[in-house]
Amino acid sequence: MKYSLKSVINPLKVIKISNNQETNLKGVENKNWILLASVFSSFLVAFATSSISVALPQISISLADIHGNLVSGVLQNWIAASFLLSIAIFSVPFGKLTGTFGLKKSFLLGIIVFTIFSILSSCSSSAEFLIILRFLQGLGASIINITTLAMVTEAFPPQKRGKGIGLNTAGIYIGLTLSPVIGGFLTHNFGWRTLFLSMIPFLILIILITLSKIPQEWSDRENEKFDYTGSFIYCLAILLLIYGFTILNETTGVILVTVAIILLIAFVKLELSHKTPIFNVKLFNNVVFTSSTIASLISYLATFLVTYILTYYLQYVKGMDPQTTGLILIATPIFMAILAPFSGKLSDKIYPQVLSAIGMCFVTIALIMLIFLNETTPVYFIIMAMVLQGIGYGLFSSPNANAIMGSVPRHLSSVASATITTMRVIGQTLSIGMLTVIFAFIMGSNPIVGHLPQLIQSSTLALTISAGLCFISIIASLVGIKSKLSRGQKSFH
Repeated sequence: MKYSLKSVINPLKVIKISNNQETNLKGVENKNWILLASVFSSFLVAFATSSISVALPQISISLADIHGNLVSGVLQNWIAASFLLSIAIFSVPFGKLTGTFGLKKSFLLGIIVFTIFSILSSCSSSAEFLIILRFLQGLGASIINITTLAMVTEAFPPQKRGKGIGLNTAGIYIGLTLSPVIGGFLTHNFGWRTLFLSMIPFLILIILITLSKIPQEWSDRENEKFDYTGSFIYCLAILLLIYGFTILNETTGVILVTVAIILLIAFVKLELSHKTPIFNVKLFNNVVFTSSTIASLISYLATFLVTYILTYYLQYVKGMDPQTTGLILIATPIFMAILAPFSGKLSDKIYPQVLSAIGMCFVTIALIMLIFLNETTPVYFIIMAMVLQGIGYGLFSSPNANAIMGSVPRHLSSVASATITTMRVIGQTLSIGMLTVIFAFIMGSNPIVGHLPQLIQSSTLALTISAGLCFISIIASLVGIKSKLSRGQKSFH
């Protein structure tokens, strides 16, 4: 049986699997419906993550205070970052809870929470209120991210897992592809609030599909106790780490980051001694798991800020509207979406880390090109760099996820899925945090309007740091492949 985008659009009830095959599935006959719900929901979470970027300049005007002061560049970044911060905080605890509570039930809960706070976000009357609601929206997104990848991992046998993950990843990248275009169109013609309202019909459709077409449940730790102490320490540590990182230019930020590091060390020690830890830190003894996880974290830290830099550049420096900006920003994610399924399938046959390292080489070249961004940079040059970045990430992401998911036992799939989600969103959040710190150093608390030379200076510094981080991500990927080759193994499954 072959699976393609066509099979996602036209789900079929397929094959029964004998008990002696290397799978532990309940309801494999529904795998295409599972994939359909996963792809749709991954698309919407990606849309919620990225569509806001093209709307930030308009939001700055729309949510100006009573004195007419525009929302500052720092607060604009926080409107995007709060959503990711929530996912970073809750992914690890929910990775444990979803395996206990059940993947399907958890998935439904995530969709419902995401829907409620999407509606409320559209009613925001201030930047601060929007930041809070985006944080709560991210809580639902964290559950969705974990359960979709875990369900796809459960629904596909090992020899097809990379293909399934690739299609799910394609859903993310299709969301990233269309979000600048759709987001720019909606923002320009109907206002930024429609970014949230436009998702509601699709979220309701996903709920109906899940209730009517996926009767099975997956739960592999029904009787395990939940580590409340470890969860609290982890959540507090991530909150302090990311918030402290965004104000690292102040003494308070340094203190908060220091406290966060101490808490994370305490968390690791606690989890090592706990019988039912929320995160099995012993997984990091696995070189493939560790190197691929580090590569994922660093790659997102290096690249996620690029979209925001280009959004600010195209609208503030080039004077483009959100709709035109969205059309230009499509260049990167469209190549991600095209290549992700193929690279995922290819990673079932060759070492995933090889593809990951090659992909990050392309991304590094793209960021080096963008370092030279200035007032006179032609748009075609920017598009060329974005295409290279899209090709690179299309080659990197699916194989990297396959390496992580394939390096752990199947009963830890939800934990591995939570790890991928956590590394991605921590990297994305720290990426915006890094940009926020640079803005604070160079621009202060001023709005971007009227400070365009400082915007260019901030962008150059951020992209230079990002290019260096990409090089580190390449090395991390190669460490993993060296480990596998030294043991003479040919497969991660």
